Amino acid sequence: MTIPSDPLAFGPQTALGRGALGAAQVADRAMGAAFVARCRALAAFAAERPASADRAQGEPGAMSPERWAARPELLQPVSEWAAPELSIGLSCSRRRAEDLLGQALMLARLPAALAATEAGLLTVGHLWCLEEHVAPLADPVLRAEVEGVLLDWVAGRAAKGTITTPGQLAEKVLRELARRNARDRAQEAIRALAKRGVRLEGERGVGLAGLGVVGTVPEIEALHAALSACVDALPKDPSDTRTREQKLLDVLLDLVLRPGESGLPPVQVVLTLVASVQTALGGDQPAELNGRIVSAETARQLLNALTGAGLGDGALAELRRIAEEDAERVPPEPVGTAPDSEDFADWERQCQAEDDDPDPMPDDVWLASVEARLASGEIELELDRELAAAQDRWWREYAAGLHPDPDPDDHPEPAPTEPSPTDPPPGGGWWASAERALEEARAAQEQAECALARAGGQVRQAVWSDAEDEQAWRTGSGGRVDAAEDAMTALRAATIADRTALTDLLRRTAGGGLAERPRLALVDALTGALVSLTDLPALGRAVRDGRALGAPPPTGGYRPGAELDRFLRRRDRRCRFPGCRLPVSKGELDHFVRWPEGPTDAINLAGFCTGDHRGKHQAPGFTHAMTADGTLVVTTPSGITATTDPTPF
Repeated sequence: MTIPSDPLAFGPQTALGRGALGAAQVADRAMGAAFVARCRALAAFAAERPASADRAQGEPGAMSPERWAARPELLQPVSEWAAPELSIGLSCSRRRAEDLLGQALMLARLPAALAATEAGLLTVGHLWCLEEHVAPLADPVLRAEVEGVLLDWVAGRAAKGTITTPGQLAEKVLRELARRNARDRAQEAIRALAKRGVRLEGERGVGLAGLGVVGTVPEIEALHAALSACVDALPKDPSDTRTREQKLLDVLLDLVLRPGESGLPPVQVVLTLVASVQTALGGDQPAELNGRIVSAETARQLLNALTGAGLGDGALAELRRIAEEDAERVPPEPVGTAPDSEDFADWERQCQAEDDDPDPMPDDVWLASVEARLASGEIELELDRELAAAQDRWWREYAAGLHPDPDPDDHPEPAPTEPSPTDPPPGGGWWASAERALEEARAAQEQAECALARAGGQVRQAVWSDAEDEQAWRTGSGGRVDAAEDAMTALRAATIADRTALTDLLRRTAGGGLAERPRLALVDALTGALVSLTDLPALGRAVRDGRALGAPPPTGGYRPGAELDRFLRRRDRRCRFPGCRLPVSKGELDHFVRWPEGPTDAINLAGFCTGDHRGKHQAPGFTHAMTADGTLVVTTPSGITATTDPTPF
């Protein structure tokens, strides 16, 4: 587990610039510190206004059940009158006050991130993705671990002069969560498919309305790429004053409302999918589609749909076989007499004692203990499952009258008779009757507590079952592939079916659903930097000839050759200007040392979007320098220096 770094050691990502820019930086950092101070104060204010002071549900005058159910879970422990008081203090609406309270309580779960914002490492904008994706994590250990990894990552980049924008942090957040919680997020993705569709939205101005389109990442990327290709194919007209967004809408209207009449040529949509060998073989590592993070299963399904390769089917078949074997395995029946009645009687007496739970260990501590014992092999899952099943079976038989009471009452009371409403209470009058009623209530409570204890046992059995499923995954080919540190280890761990499917995919040429032959990206194991981009036939020739793989050779002219161009665009993937995340798939490759003085090779070329390419040559006061290891150093007119490296794989 990664422990969060000391927030007090964090500092701003960049030094202060000269003049007015430096003053703006100071003000921005002060705004971040003030935002953190307000969050902490609002969280403390919420703690001072507990809901226990309000009328409980069901009491006359209490909040209606509908409003209570609609309250965010974070606000349920807070008095309903806290928001009206806050709205007066901050001169805002009650809804705004509730939102501020909820936001403060959510961000209070991320103390290190708040401290980093206070220190200037993060801005308020960085907190939004943390609030949306990290703070809601229910497991506090996992939440702290992810928070620490993210802050260490931002601080490490800042230490070498690389800035991290909110968008870059959001991408890193999605990668970390997808890597840690891949199968749960896959289930969430399946549930999210129900939200696919096209919906009318409200007015966006006088005479304007909106149309919302929600689909999977591949669907939306393909749709946008197709519309963009249609716009790029339109004839150039200097008198056309429409923006690109307006042209995209007009093309969509032509294709949908006037099919066959628009005269638009057919277009080919090109999506770039970057996936590790582990992902292709059934592992959980996320992939990248046109620069956007997608789950491993989404990547495999997209490749399978386009090529019919069947990637990951071997791992799934193995899991199905394990599940079928588990379903066929029946716990053995107890031999001889019933389970030791004295043990069960002792357990039931504990249930009937003052403690509600015979094992009063908190749930989070108990779960952490189970996970640690599972990891060490101390718990034998098969034995524990059989014991839990035997316990559950005994209680069912006891309820059916097949077993005697293990803890009989030494002084049983005679069966009660139905008294007449006019008869006085038997056996001593009204006080005796009240005492018997209390005894009956106490007995009912004890039965309920025992039922809760049995339910707890069933919950534990479910946890053991989940743990067994997780262990089956980890020991199966999918888990071994996912845990592999390199591609060769993953290939050895994969099933024959998955290795065959991957080989068939890499042998394919362009055509059908593939715009190009699939490429193999060989990357540095430590930095993730692209070393070589090749394909399966070229890799075989290099192995046969004993030739090392690397970047393509230089090109003699101004423009790079196809192989070098492909390598550079896959290496950089995003504009190299600090903080810019625009793709370079359609951007421009720039010579740092002007051609022909500088060569057209992988060291002297870098990808920029069109705007930043213009800025490199036209923006006054900026300097750009490329180091020998490919690091770009940009210095602003105010004296601030920032560095960027190609996006690691």
